Amino acid sequence: MIDEAPSSLKRILVLGCCGAGKSTFSKKLHQITGNEVIHLDQYYWQPDWREIETGDWMDIVAKLASGDSWIIDGNYRSTLQLRLARADAVVYFDFPTWVCVWRITKRILKYYGKVRPDMPEGCKERFDRDFYHYVLTYNLRQRREMLDLLDQIAARKTVSIFRNDHDSERFLRSFGNVRL
Repeated sequence: MIDEAPSSLKRILVLGCCGAGKSTFSKKLHQITGNEVIHLDQYYWQPDWREIETGDWMDIVAKLASGDSWIIDGNYRSTLQLRLARADAVVYFDFPTWVCVWRITKRILKYYGKVRPDMPEGCKERFDRDFYHYVLTYNLRQRREMLDLLDQIAARKTVSIFRNDHDSERFLRSFGNVRL
C-alpha cells in the first residue's frame, strides 16, 4: 500500500461505505487528473429508485470499465471483479461507521426532495430505513472482506486505504501543486 499517487494512474476505482466521501474525492481527483468520473449510482438507479435489470447492469459496467482512463466511484459487489481487472489503482475509504452515518444524514437533510448532482434524474433524496441499515452494518458485513481482497491484489495494483479525510487529502496533494 502506498501513500503517494503516481501520475501514471489511468483507471482508478474508488470504494467504501456510503457517506465516507467517495464522490467528493472523485470530483477532486478529476480536477487534478482530468480522468472522467463515473458515478455508478447514475447508471444503476432508474427514476423513483428502481433498480436496473441485472443483465443490462453488467453490460453497462463492462462498457464503462473498458475506457482508457476513468475514476469509477461506487461499490456494487456484483461488478467489482470486472472493474478490478481493469483498474490500475484502488482507493478504499475505510472510515468509521459514525462518520458515514453523520455524513449521509447531513446529505439527506441538505438535498431532501431534490436530486443530488451525482444521482440520476428522478431519484430524489429521501429518508430510507434500509439505506441507513446498509450504512450502519457496512463495516460489520463488508469491511473485512474488502480489506482481504485489497491485500490480495496489492502486489499487482496500486492500493491506497484512507482512514480519515487527512489521508485522502494527502493522496490528492501527492499529485503536485494541488489546492484543496
